[in-house]
Amino acid sequence: MLKEEEFSLFEWLNQHLLTCPFKSHFGIDCPGCGFQRSAIALVKGNFIDSLKFYPATFPLIFLIVFTLIHIKIDFKFGAQFIKILFIGIVVIILINYIYKIYNHQLLN
Repeated sequence: MLKEEEFSLFEWLNQHLLTCPFKSHFGIDCPGCGFQRSAIALVKGNFIDSLKFYPATFPLIFLIVFTLIHIKIDFKFGAQFIKILFIGIVVIILINYIYKIYNHQLLN
């Protein structure tokens, strides 16, 4: 019975995703489109689907967790690591967006 409740929760989440303002105004995906679907897939345990929807989800979650730990513990080179990780995430997002442009995947 728990599986049915979980399934209905995920279905409800999939049906009630927030609308992207960029996509609603311009008709194409923004660099952040896919994150909600990726997060839902990750919670469901579909790691490959999560990666396909939005490749930056795992590094973003790691960045958030590391930042929270760094605030509490204050690592010696934590701030520099956060900056490098942030730049890496931006690069992943840009590469993914350029890939979508190149493969004509912006109009979904």
